[in-house]
Amino acid sequence: MSTINVNFAGLELKSPIIVGSCSQTASLAKIQEFEKAGAGAVVLKSLFEESITREVAAHGSTLDEHPEAYDYISSYLSDKVVSDYLSLIREAKSKSSIPIIASIACHTDGKWEEFATQIEAAGADALELNVMSLCTRKSYTLGDFERTHEAIVSNVSSKIKIPLIVKIGSNISNPVALVDSLYARGAKAVVLFNRFYPTDIDIDKMSFTMSNSFTSSSDLSQSIRWAGIISASVPQIPVAVSGGVEGWTEVVKSILSGATAVEVVSSIMKNGPEWITRTNEALSAWQKEKGYEAINSYKGKMNASDPEHADRLMRTQFLKYFSEIH
Repeated sequence: MSTINVNFAGLELKSPIIVGSCSQTASLAKIQEFEKAGAGAVVLKSLFEESITREVAAHGSTLDEHPEAYDYISSYLSDKVVSDYLSLIREAKSKSSIPIIASIACHTDGKWEEFATQIEAAGADALELNVMSLCTRKSYTLGDFERTHEAIVSNVSSKIKIPLIVKIGSNISNPVALVDSLYARGAKAVVLFNRFYPTDIDIDKMSFTMSNSFTSSSDLSQSIRWAGIISASVPQIPVAVSGGVEGWTEVVKSILSGATAVEVVSSIMKNGPEWITRTNEALSAWQKEKGYEAINSYKGKMNASDPEHADRLMRTQFLKYFSEIH
């Protein structure tokens, strides 16, 4: 009998489809819809470091002359944001049966280990750290950016027992070395990749705006390339692909490249929870057609452990392809 169950970061999922962090995963009703549709797990809407900082700062200007009041308000606002988040975790866990993955989006090493222990105590099945940062300092020293990731993961993993999943950006010079280092520091899985704000410019209003907020299948290439390389180089840590999963074919491609699971937002927001059901059914049908009984039967079948596949995955130039166009 063909199944699409997977084990990701020690979590047993009935499907490799994980609903990624988004506005809809802050709603219990939506989480229950995702569960009913067949999602393997849900990543709750992220607790953003910058959101807490911004909310505190917004109240700071009126309290500049009263430092004690500012400290009190800062502490209250921070605690209120975290308290609301913990309530969401408890509610989701009490009224759904699929794994609930909490999410912290951070870019500095600081108070996050304290939040992580509270998240664990609230009942989350795992914690995803979304390390979102652009390294733009002129004073940058080689390795600083990676050391920030390592410090955050080391500090958080030393405080919690639930699986720690790290979602990294594509702006890493050597993802293989970083993933190996994060594994050594306690990460139980990685997600490739987080997506930065899609910046655009309105040339009439002379202002910044956001370009297309949804991903498409054309965005999949980067993630499956590195999933194919990392799953072969650091096989002990499971990988999830994020971005560009439009349908069941992208799920299959991700798994063939070495991913255990996929995180999906755009396709679900555009098509509703029913997308999960249809994709699960199509994935099962493809497996049966190919004679695979389980996802592990073909996971990584096209990753870099095979020399021919490695050549394709690691190819950096494509001049030869243009030479064939007349």
